[in-house]
Amino acid sequence: MYASVLRNDSISNPPSTAHDSPSVFAIQGLECWYGTHQVIRKVSLIIPERRITAIIGPSGCGKSTLIRCLNRINDLIPGFRMSGHILFKGRELDDPAIDPLTIRLKVGMVFQKPNPFPKSIYENVAYGPRIWELHRDRRLDDHVEKSLRKAALWDEVKDKLGQNALTLSGGQQQRLCIARALAVEPEVLLLDEPCSALDPIATGKIEELLLELKQRYTLVIVTHNMQQAARVSDETGFLLMGELIEFGPTEKLFTTPGDSRTEAYITGRFG
Repeated sequence: MYASVLRNDSISNPPSTAHDSPSVFAIQGLECWYGTHQVIRKVSLIIPERRITAIIGPSGCGKSTLIRCLNRINDLIPGFRMSGHILFKGRELDDPAIDPLTIRLKVGMVFQKPNPFPKSIYENVAYGPRIWELHRDRRLDDHVEKSLRKAALWDEVKDKLGQNALTLSGGQQQRLCIARALAVEPEVLLLDEPCSALDPIATGKIEELLLELKQRYTLVIVTHNMQQAARVSDETGFLLMGELIEFGPTEKLFTTPGDSRTEAYITGRFG
């Protein structure tokens, strides 16, 4: 079934890049609507493994809708529908045989505003593994520590794991949310404007963290901050009014864009 989908001419040549990393997502001809309002128009691209892919574009261009398709969170929105193909490691993401919850286990998400649970720091990280029964209690302490270390937060909170997570600073809360997402051992991490509510120092820590995490995970980040995309991403896609105008290596897109609309956006002439 999946082999026949992959051989289909309509999805054989999505925009890709010149590196050797295998693809995690292959998107072809994606279109999305909320009711009668179309927000994504025939988007095609390849998202490579263990690299950082940034999606940039002005407000309302469909960036968040696009990445929410990658873990099927849009399924929860009344009136949402989509067409086209999204292959996750060669399998159609909307295959009825695939449980959306399993997809969300493999493809975690961090949102724009830090949203820790009103529980202790420890319980925030332990919540997912307990729900999914990933670790027995005797191993859970080690797993919580490992997840907090991955999120570069352990040294700051190791002596106050019982403290309410809402007492942390904004930047710490966002790193806690990253630790919480990593605790269920995903393969992909989606980040929707993860630094927009943070100060420059906290933003710098998140960016350093993302560069470390790409050694183990595939990262897709939506950002309004073009400097941030230039600093951390390997590939960048420019979305405008639901259309993917350009996609390719970040350095090339920012220095020698192939479309005049991309150049106009990154030079600040609109957006």
